[in-house]
Amino acid sequence: MRPARFVFALAAFVLVLGPGSAQDRFADVKVEAKKVAEGIYMLTGAGGNIGVSVGDDGIVIVDDQFAELAPKIREALKGIADKPVRYVLNTHYHGDHVSGNAAFTATGSTVIAQENVRKRLAEGSTTLGRKNEPAKPDALPVITFGDRLTVHLNGEDIRALHFPAGHTDGDAVIFFPKANVVHMGDDFVTYGFPFVDTDNGGSVSGMIAGCEKVLAAVPADAKFIPGHGDVSTGDDVRKFVKMLTDTRAAVAAAIGKGLTPAQMKEQKILAQWDELGHDFIKTDAWIDTLYKDVTGKP
Repeated sequence: MRPARFVFALAAFVLVLGPGSAQDRFADVKVEAKKVAEGIYMLTGAGGNIGVSVGDDGIVIVDDQFAELAPKIREALKGIADKPVRYVLNTHYHGDHVSGNAAFTATGSTVIAQENVRKRLAEGSTTLGRKNEPAKPDALPVITFGDRLTVHLNGEDIRALHFPAGHTDGDAVIFFPKANVVHMGDDFVTYGFPFVDTDNGGSVSGMIAGCEKVLAAVPADAKFIPGHGDVSTGDDVRKFVKMLTDTRAAVAAAIGKGLTPAQMKEQKILAQWDELGHDFIKTDAWIDTLYKDVTGKP
């Protein structure tokens, strides 16, 4: 059974919460640190997992969850090392990963992201039918990159690589090569069927390609920080990719037989994977996502 805060975090990234209601919702959230490798940690709370690089040069974090959690995040970081947060790397634009940007820039952190992340934050977007208003200037990344960027800090060459058209069109996967750790953002999650933001450049095919590219680029014993869920192995990522590939093939085969999405749902063509459809993304919603990926049609 997953903690309630986990399910809330997935649903909350497109919600606009008033100050009072937000404080109430986050009041009981605990931000906890888990060591992944030497100098690398993962923080959990309400929202996407935060990756942490700690060393003599200071702290680099990957994503920052929600603004209201910034004090708890800082306290958890202080429990690891009493160092300044010098850089924040955003893996994509969704609020459960980047709503804390302004809280960290206010204390001197520099936010870095792929170009499309800044664009979607600055212009606003629509996710799951809900409009997201443009972010305030202090929440925007001030350093952006197209294909790749490296931060040389704490004895690490922290590499951010753009993986287009996966979870969104602005995804960055973060590599810590010395520690042999990868932060996948939401291109890899462990809660079941993933959310693919097809309204903002995401695609199942791109997610598959991105995961396969990462697996081919890292040692077999690399550790993976998912966007949501526990620290994972390469085998876990391969299992995830196989699920994406097999469910997409099932929908493609059904399309070849002339079935509509409604008929696919009625015939339960994804029944063998139905246990993955009881969390954020239900099985019927996953069929719709796969149908759009195969046909290019909503």
